[in-house]
Amino acid sequence: MDYQTILLAIGVVIIVLLLREKTREKVVGICATAIGMDTKKQERKEKILELLRKQGGLSPSDSLGVSNSDIREALGISDRSVIRYMDELEQEGKVEQVGTTGRSVTYHLIP
Repeated sequence: MDYQTILLAIGVVIIVLLLREKTREKVVGICATAIGMDTKKQERKEKILELLRKQGGLSPSDSLGVSNSDIREALGISDRSVIRYMDELEQEGKVEQVGTTGRSVTYHLIP
């Protein structure tokens, strides 16, 4: 083997190692972003539950509950995000939706 072939082989190895490191950094960055998003989601869901506690959304018979727009205004998030969070909280058994569509929908804590 001549020295050019050896240098070429070393260069390829270095490039492969550098690319591998950059890929690993991207994966770690993506994981950190996902964890950050999950933390943010959990914080918002806790704020929603606190809002329900403060507003007296204890049961459908006790109060008027909290509407989608109340939550949207309190947290500064989109209508779609509120629906997504409330669906998750319902599936977790923490809140109950009263009404089916539009302005008649309110949410209450499940005792």
